[in-house]
Amino acid sequence: RSITRAYYRNSVGGLLLFDITNRRSFQNVHEWLEETKVHVQPYQIVFVLVGHKCDLDTQRQVTRHEAEKLAAAYGMKYIETSARDAINVEKAFTDLTRDIYELVKRGDITIQEGWEGVKSGFVPNVVHSSEEVVKSERRCLC
Repeated sequence: RSITRAYYRNSVGGLLLFDITNRRSFQNVHEWLEETKVHVQPYQIVFVLVGHKCDLDTQRQVTRHEAEKLAAAYGMKYIETSARDAINVEKAFTDLTRDIYELVKRGDITIQEGWEGVKSGFVPNVVHSSEEVVKSERRCLC
């Protein structure tokens, strides 16, 4: 637990993951959320609830409806992912990043000198997905 506290410090966003094939991991979401909130106060933190292993749908122990209901109760987005089949993994990170960015734009998350959270500085004009970068690296430049 002492190591995990260091990861919470200065956080403004996080992916809260549970395994859709493991009901106990879903039941622990509330505890993880409360623990995180304690360690990041007084700052606001944005979460996306992620049900992973969606490729194992036949072993599902948590329904999509249950997860969406829990996410809505906490004001979070919900997304299902599969690392094995590369389903929505990048989207989970992109959604979280965009949510944080929108809060910064609205002023709900402020950038402060000396704070190790969100940094101000160079913002690229174009966001490229990792797939686009990989495709461009494969092109022959002859």
